Amino acid sequence: MDAIGRSAAPADLASVGVHVLAAAEPDRRAIITPTGEVVTYGQLAAQANRVARALQSLGLTAGDVVAAAVHNGREFVELVIATAQVGMYLVPINTRLTPPEKNYIVNDSGAKVLVADAEYVTGIDAGVLVARFIVDGAATGWRPYAELGSGESADLPERRTVGTIMGYTSGTTGRPKGVKRTLPPIDPEEGIRRSVVPAIAAYGMAPGEGVHLVCSPLYHAAPAGHALTFLHAGHMLLIHRRFDAEQTLRAIEQHGVTSSHMVPTHFHRLLQLPPETRARHDVSSLRLLVHAGAPCPVEIKRQMIDWVGPIVWEYLGATEGLVSRVSPDEWLAKPGTVGRPATGVTVRILDDEGREQPAGEVGTIYFGQTGQAPAFEYHNDPDKTAANRVDGLVTIGDIGYLDGDGYLFLLDRRTDLIVSGGVNIYPAEIEQTLILHPAVQDVAVIGVPDPEWGQSVLAVVQPVEGAAPGPDLAAELRAFSDHRLASFKQPRRIEFVSEFPRTESGKLQRRVLRDAYQGGR
Repeated sequence: MDAIGRSAAPADLASVGVHVLAAAEPDRRAIITPTGEVVTYGQLAAQANRVARALQSLGLTAGDVVAAAVHNGREFVELVIATAQVGMYLVPINTRLTPPEKNYIVNDSGAKVLVADAEYVTGIDAGVLVARFIVDGAATGWRPYAELGSGESADLPERRTVGTIMGYTSGTTGRPKGVKRTLPPIDPEEGIRRSVVPAIAAYGMAPGEGVHLVCSPLYHAAPAGHALTFLHAGHMLLIHRRFDAEQTLRAIEQHGVTSSHMVPTHFHRLLQLPPETRARHDVSSLRLLVHAGAPCPVEIKRQMIDWVGPIVWEYLGATEGLVSRVSPDEWLAKPGTVGRPATGVTVRILDDEGREQPAGEVGTIYFGQTGQAPAFEYHNDPDKTAANRVDGLVTIGDIGYLDGDGYLFLLDRRTDLIVSGGVNIYPAEIEQTLILHPAVQDVAVIGVPDPEWGQSVLAVVQPVEGAAPGPDLAAELRAFSDHRLASFKQPRRIEFVSEFPRTESGKLQRRVLRDAYQGGR
């Protein structure tokens, strides 16, 4: 037996799974951390085994919860691999939340173990825990993370069964809720085989050699899901702490990055680099750029494809599940689409009365695995679980339509919809227009109370460095959008900010903006 509890096997790049790859090639690189540390598959699997055994020694069993408020790094990956092989749920906590918000998630999830980076432990006093572990620091009531697994065997833990991540939704209304999936009683390697191979095959990729760049927070479901998928497929993870446009280009060239998951904000920031900066870096190693998280302006995506080639894939999905996917070629034929329903997924467009809408008619997007009941519930919230379901399909409130060829087009979230004078206005459409102006770094459009129209359109703009905010720029933006947007979509007001309340992945915290401007400031 080797150090991770399996008999050594010949190298087989078609095999998937961290433990399978570690047994075949223990010295193969699995991770390069933000500090430059290299972690091999053998080291990763061994440490994940020690952590899993330590959790079991603390009394945790299948179905129990471990919460983590940690930076991008090896600790997050170790915890995912450890919990996923002993039937536990890992709850990633957004590190930007306030201590009360973190406490809420720890308590609501019923976490028995919490792991947190030193800078995030202050104020976390949730009392349901068996143990707390601190990364890179010390604090009263917290044990060093290095102790979790120290002295434990590196052999495979007992009672292995598949576990998963329980992500907490962003909470556009009310407090966030955990999306708790039903765990099948299967071997972890079988679970990996069922998910990894079809997931990367859908992008035209295969198990084997590759480098996947992580430049978004791993506490978000999409970056974490893609990172773990490519890691299990044998692709090394190059993990960055946060996104920086020029650093990203340097990393692609230096490490021969083959894939990455981004959001449209990242595309915009890459394209805003000076042409000579972009031309200075070789990005020809890229084989796949995946994006999601927000509607992408058509022109921004077209510029990305012109630059890096037809390797830009898009999908629509959420913590609750995958909806659709679109290849570069399909998107070029139907600009703006988020694709056809993913394999095995049914998508229907329903009106407020639950009636299915014909092609071209706007409604709420419902989706689910064809012929199967939803395999998740909202943790501790049966009412929310029931409220988002119709005929075995679920919705997260997205609004869109299917065209005559079955391609899905996303318009906006129902919670973001602006109703002015009885007319529906979709902020994303206005944002995608204004973001194209060279003086705009970021933009967000919200509805604010209006005594005559009910709501009116407010555009909040972050100018690029060197652009002066004020009446002249506002007039320039109105003129820019005048022939691009219908009159009723034109912003009635334009305000300027130095920066937006955004998550690290680039998602706008729109509710924070609405709260700030609801009083008509």
